[in-house]
Amino acid sequence: MLPYADETFTDDEAEVLRPYVTNLEGPVFALVNLPEVVKGALFARYSRSGKSLRRLFLDEFVGDLDVSGDAGVDATMGLRRAEELYEKVFFEYGDDSVAQLGGVHLACEQASNVLTKVLEWGRLMAYLEQSTRYIVYDSRLATGHYRYYRDPDVLDSPFGARFVGDMDRMFDTYATLLPQLQAFLTRRFPRQAGDSDFVHRQSIRAKALDALRGLLPAGSLSNVGIYGTGQAYEMLLLRMRSHPLPEARRYADLILTELRKVIPSFLQRVDLPDRGGVWSEYLASTRTDVDEVVGHLWPDARDAEPEVPNSVTLEDWDPEGEEKVIAAMCYPHIALPETEALRRVRALSTEDKRAVVRAYVGDRTNRRHRPGRAFERTDYRFDIVSDYGAFRDLQRHRMLTIDWQPLTPSLGYDVPDIVSEAGIADEFESSLSRCRDLYEDMAPTFPHQAPYAVALAFRIRYVMQMNAREAMHVLELRSGPQGHPVYRRVAQEMHRLIAERAGHRLIAEAMTFVDHDEHELERLDAERRAEARREAAAPL
Repeated sequence: MLPYADETFTDDEAEVLRPYVTNLEGPVFALVNLPEVVKGALFARYSRSGKSLRRLFLDEFVGDLDVSGDAGVDATMGLRRAEELYEKVFFEYGDDSVAQLGGVHLACEQASNVLTKVLEWGRLMAYLEQSTRYIVYDSRLATGHYRYYRDPDVLDSPFGARFVGDMDRMFDTYATLLPQLQAFLTRRFPRQAGDSDFVHRQSIRAKALDALRGLLPAGSLSNVGIYGTGQAYEMLLLRMRSHPLPEARRYADLILTELRKVIPSFLQRVDLPDRGGVWSEYLASTRTDVDEVVGHLWPDARDAEPEVPNSVTLEDWDPEGEEKVIAAMCYPHIALPETEALRRVRALSTEDKRAVVRAYVGDRTNRRHRPGRAFERTDYRFDIVSDYGAFRDLQRHRMLTIDWQPLTPSLGYDVPDIVSEAGIADEFESSLSRCRDLYEDMAPTFPHQAPYAVALAFRIRYVMQMNAREAMHVLELRSGPQGHPVYRRVAQEMHRLIAERAGHRLIAEAMTFVDHDEHELERLDAERRAEARREAAAPL
């Protein structure tokens, strides 16, 4: 039996759902027979709702759905001919690009936070994940269990009873401290004149959830909405089928079953022994071989230093990177080789260089006005230690290069200042000690499942490498006043290092929307803007 809670629907609800989802019970299903805008809107709402996607569709979307314009369209028309043509092109001619032309919206529910990092690895897919800022984890599933992954192998082992008991107590602590912290924050940040009670309550709630998310173990369940092409899903499945985490391999089978109901032709190679089988074996063998070689060369390198503080280090950059970016800005406007452009840029004064950069960047009125590809001419590589919660958010920036070390409790943890101010730090740290003990006892027997027990407050080491254009996007977005305090500090420090350590001050100056201010109620301005938009849209 798979460790997932089945959904139940009335006969009438099931009748409504059947045309639009590929199954009614499992945690993985595809959306079908819906306009693209409806699928997109569903996924957008999904990330901030505690409901499953099917329940969300029934409760909030089905009443407004109009598919009358599609009544004459038969989705099966031409299917056999299309599959025959695809098989000929794909197998006879090897044109993989054909698999980029068909896509699927897929709901992936009841996935652990460990698994979501596997699901969200691919660059050429779109993801929306449930947010710990908007979803309260004090409720239970229909099975009566808290929302964490219950690995069958662990439950069937001598650790089973202890695993469930300790994980339940972590969630009990979260549920107990949440109303206490919200009451403290309400006193600490009284409602300001002009703010509605709703705006104030939402801001307080978001800050409390941000502060206490560190108590949630990495085994906590999340829902992820994915949109991808057949080719992207094929690569995802090849990775998952070779992954050392049993949950990933089980989930891959669920995904493959549902995708074959929608795009079967695009996934023919996944489980063919001489195609997908060989690819998955290659991925698994290289991972194992590198692990063995590194373990032999540096047997001491896996013992992490205890209690490593949070840090952001700029490890690698090009000292001439800024001049190369400026030369790239000029390149389309001249008839000279790039080497000559660079030679001339080196001879410019600082003010002349700044004039080029300012002209190229232009008058940016918001952070979405991003300049062109000249900023891709130079890169920055950062080594970062932060809590796992912040890593979860930063990991979603897949267009850059990001990789990470195993999640363990060895680097220590962070207790938010507001938790200490509220007088609940002892309970907070006691829960973290419990999950540390559980991990350390499980790790020798279940090295891949033990991270389920590690709370999001524990630190992880990871590397992020990005060009200056992607850095502008990441740092302006993640330093925004509505962001979580931990990843805001990471973004702010990256920006400082680009200017001061790399010496790329003109590039740093172009990132005009990096916010270095402190904000006590991070979501307050965003909630105010949201309420203003709602009022403006309301009928008179």
